Amino acid sequence: MLREMNQNFARPGLSFETGNGGLTRAVISTPLANGEIYLQGAHVAAWNPVGEEPVLWLSKQSHFSPGKPIRGGVPICFPWFGPNAEDATQPAHGFARLIEWQVIATRTKADGITEIELGTTIGTFKLTYGVEFGSVLKMTLRTEVSTQSTEDQVFEDALHTYLAVSDVRSVLIKGLEAASYIDKVDQALLRPPSGSPIHFSGETDRIYLETISDCVLVDSGIQRSIRISKSGSMSTVIWNPWIEKSKRMPDFGDDEWAQMACVETTNVAGNRIKLLPGESHSTTATISVVT
Repeated sequence: MLREMNQNFARPGLSFETGNGGLTRAVISTPLANGEIYLQGAHVAAWNPVGEEPVLWLSKQSHFSPGKPIRGGVPICFPWFGPNAEDATQPAHGFARLIEWQVIATRTKADGITEIELGTTIGTFKLTYGVEFGSVLKMTLRTEVSTQSTEDQVFEDALHTYLAVSDVRSVLIKGLEAASYIDKVDQALLRPPSGSPIHFSGETDRIYLETISDCVLVDSGIQRSIRISKSGSMSTVIWNPWIEKSKRMPDFGDDEWAQMACVETTNVAGNRIKLLPGESHSTTATISVVT
């Protein structure tokens, strides 16, 4: 399988290999960037522009096993976010991050950016995921409803981005000062806009609604800022499990909470997407290092 994949899809600076847990991954190493994407879950596990430290965080305790989610990087949550509202026995965050995706195409663009396109089908949804590895990381999830569907389809999606930080207690996230949010740590209460940047001082799980704003994570510990831009997304999730919840998660190291912060490009809760048969929607997240 790997030989055939490399014959059909390898490009200068892009090859396929057996990764952690025997899972297949594409590895990118070019003059612009380094990166990894696993076919299970179409999961971007690593990215950094050349000369920069890793931008994405990945747990040392993460499962790399068929049918289990990878903890860190950029999981795809689809067709629901969090627990399934109608059936608690269904997997959290849906099926997209648990299944093997197929490689559709790879490209080396004129500007040196390496692109990989993956696809899968979940029920009546056809999913296509395009990822561009360069000095900027661009990820676009396109969802199309089959014309064979007999009714409208509703879904949630999220590019659940884990960012590597020096110490989450000393970072700030700017860009959501004017957005109200659902506070999932406090009874899912709807909170008014804070008017100030986000500072982490405990477990944080917030859905910021009706926002298309860029976010900038300012990390004074390593003198680096990370910009998260988006399109096709009307909500942003901010998450850190903090101390006690980290200890309850088997795929999350007890002390790893301090080195990560999630800034997630989403359409969830009141911003879920509704499509007619034959319609499509694209959600894009673009990650860049601001110096």
